[in-house]
Amino acid sequence: MAISLNESETGDKGEVFRDVQLLAGYRDRPAADVDRLSLALMQIAQIAIDIPEIAELDINPLLVDEHGVLALDARIRVAPLQGDPSRRLAIRPYPKDLEEHFTLENGKSVLMRPIRPEDEADHYAFLTRLTPEDVRFRFFGLVGELPHSQMARLTQIDYDRDMAFIARGTDEEGKAETLGVVRTVTDAENETAEFAIVIRSDLKGHGLGWKLFEKMVAYCRKRGTREMVGQVLSDNTTMLKFIDQWGFERHKMPDEPIYEVRMVL
Repeated sequence: MAISLNESETGDKGEVFRDVQLLAGYRDRPAADVDRLSLALMQIAQIAIDIPEIAELDINPLLVDEHGVLALDARIRVAPLQGDPSRRLAIRPYPKDLEEHFTLENGKSVLMRPIRPEDEADHYAFLTRLTPEDVRFRFFGLVGELPHSQMARLTQIDYDRDMAFIARGTDEEGKAETLGVVRTVTDAENETAEFAIVIRSDLKGHGLGWKLFEKMVAYCRKRGTREMVGQVLSDNTTMLKFIDQWGFERHKMPDEPIYEVRMVL
């Protein structure tokens, strides 16, 4: 079985959908190698991301069968890049350039990088390493295990409006684990970024929180965000001391055990 995925040959979108259904196999035809097809499409997308001068890319036809994928012909048109290159894509891709390696005061090697959807499982494990008090400070109350829908919101983010940097290390068995996270959600005008930060309870006092927050502040400043804001429980004395060191202004909310904090960038 060899199916062309070029719409100009197959007709309208309904016919394209029917052709795609054939990828699962029919009659005596084996199923196509969908994994290879998915990889080819991701590689094409990566080309468009890496080479912004590509104005058009036409593969006609792209054939797929049980043995893999074959492009019989392709045409690429290039043109000088105009405008802001970060605005060319509908969804901002994973910003790999923001990855950074460093060493904690206790000698532990850490990779600091933007969060990814596949971090969800390790994020559950990370939250189990927080004390009840740290959970209350982070979520303003005691919570049980977060449902998938809420955890997906924390790990599947829009890198254009949201950012979350996680610190990744390895345990005694060499398995990767999440050590801490700092995140911001920025308004549409890029005026205000609301932040939150939490460090695994057994890793405090080694400079991890400062390093994560320093990276987030630098990121917000680089993208032109005007200020960072947040809310801190009034009995979270460690966090209040932390934000005081960064120069945040804080104001007690009326009738609430919460401080609103603000720092102009």
